[in-house]
Amino acid sequence: MAQTDLGAVTRSGPGRVLIAVYAIFAVGATSRSAVQIGTRFDEAPLPYLLSAFAAMVYVLATVCLARGSRASRRIAVASCVVELLGVLIIGTVSVVLPEAFPDATVWSSFGRGYLYIPLVLPVLGLWWLRATRPR
Repeated sequence: MAQTDLGAVTRSGPGRVLIAVYAIFAVGATSRSAVQIGTRFDEAPLPYLLSAFAAMVYVLATVCLARGSRASRRIAVASCVVELLGVLIIGTVSVVLPEAFPDATVWSSFGRGYLYIPLVLPVLGLWWLRATRPR
C-alpha cells in the first residue's frame, strides 16, 4: 500500500471524527497551558507544566493520525500510549494526593473536567490505529 493510501485509510470515516477531537484537545490544552504558564505559573507549576505536556502529546497525535504514514502511525501509537499512561498516572495521583494539584490539568481526575474524554480518547486512538493497520 502506498504511503498516501495509508493516510487516506486513517483519515476515513470515524478517523475524521477522531482527528477532529484530537485537534480540539490540542488547541484547548495548548491555549489553557499557555495562559496558565503565562499568567499564574507560580500558583501551580507542576499542573501547568503537565497541561503543556498533554498539549504537546495531543498536537503530536493529531498530526500523526492525520498523516497516516507508516512512521507517523508508529508515532501516533506511542503518543496514544503516553497519553493513556499520563491520564492513568496523573488521574490516580490527583485523586490520591489532591494537594499535589492545586489546580487541575487536562488529565486530573482521569479527565473528569473534560467529561472523561481524555481517558477514552487514547483507547479509541489505539483501537483505530489497530483497525486501520496495513495487513
